[in-house]
Amino acid sequence: MSEALARLTADDPVLAGLVGRHGAMPRRRAVPVADRFEVLARAIAHQQLSGRAAGTIWGRVLERVGAPFTPARVLSTPTDELRRCGLSSGKVASLVDLARHEADGALGLARMGRLDDDEVIERLVRVRGIGPWTAQMFLMGALDRPDVWPVTDLGVRVGFGRAWLAGDTPAPDRLATLGERYRPWRSVVAWYCWRATEEPVGPTPGQRSTATPSGK
Repeated sequence: MSEALARLTADDPVLAGLVGRHGAMPRRRAVPVADRFEVLARAIAHQQLSGRAAGTIWGRVLERVGAPFTPARVLSTPTDELRRCGLSSGKVASLVDLARHEADGALGLARMGRLDDDEVIERLVRVRGIGPWTAQMFLMGALDRPDVWPVTDLGVRVGFGRAWLAGDTPAPDRLATLGERYRPWRSVVAWYCWRATEEPVGPTPGQRSTATPSGK
C-alpha cells in the first residue's frame, strides 16, 4: 500500500489531499476460499435493499440453511422456505443458480484466485443475478485485487466528479478513460472516490477545476 500511494500521489495533488484527509486505505485480506460462496450469496441477498432490512433477511437465511453455508445445504433447502426468509422469488432463483453452478464445478470458486480479473468476471456473470458490478465488488473485496475500476458504481462516479472534476459526475465511458492513468492501482483510487462522497460538497484542498485530472 505504501508503494501504491507513493506512486499514485506523486503527481496528483487531489489524490494526495484525499490520502491526507482519510489516511491510508486499510489493507484488506482476501476472503478464505471456504467463505467465497457465502460472500456471493450474501451479495445477491443484499441487492436493492437497505442495510438493516438486508441484514435481517440474510440472518434468517443463514439460520434456515445452517452452517457451514454450502451449495449442498442451499440446494437441500426448499425454495418456499427461502422465500419465507424474506427473499424475493428472483433472489431465491439466483441463490439456487449460484449453488448449482458451484456444486457442478462450473464456477470453481476455489480456483478463482488463480484466474485473471476478466476470467473471474466472465465466470461470475454466468450466474443469474450476478452482473459485472457484483463481480467487480467480489474481485475487490473477496479476492483483494488491486486494479479493479468499477465505472458503473455511482459512488465512484460521484466521488471522482467531486474530487477531480469540480462536481461534474462523469459517465462510465469517460470515467474508464480517466482511470487509465491509475493502473495498476485503480481499486485504491476507487476506495478514495467512495471517501470523497462522504466529504462536504464544495472545493476541498488540492481540488482541481480542470475537466480532467492533471490536465490529461
